[in-house]
Parts: sequence; structure tokens; C-alpha cells
Amino acid sequence: MIAKVIGSKFASIAKTWVPTLAVWGTVGGVAVVHFTDWRVFLDYVPYVSGKFKNDK
Repeated sequence: MIAKVIGSKFASIAKTWVPTLAVWGTVGGVAVVHFTDWRVFLDYVPYVSGKFKNDK
């Protein structure tokens, strides 16, 4: 379906870039967590969020 829209040549090129984009997306996500407040993200982890209840 995508090949019909952008052409088969560009569809095959896009398929080769999928793993690279996935890795860079993961790196970007880790960077966002690293450079922001860890507690904002760790409050959503059930086991870890209980450790911060009395820490204010």
C-alpha cells in the first residue's frame, strides 16, 4: 500500500531505515528521561513509585 503511494524504490529504502529510526527513537526517549526529572517518570512504575511516597 505504501509502495503505491511513494513508489517501490522509496518503499524499499524506507524499509532499510526502519531499524535505524527505531534505535534513534529509543536513544531520544532515554535522553528525555535522563535530562528531565527522574521522579516524573518513575512515579508511573508501580514498584519504584512506592519508595517516593514519604520523600518530599
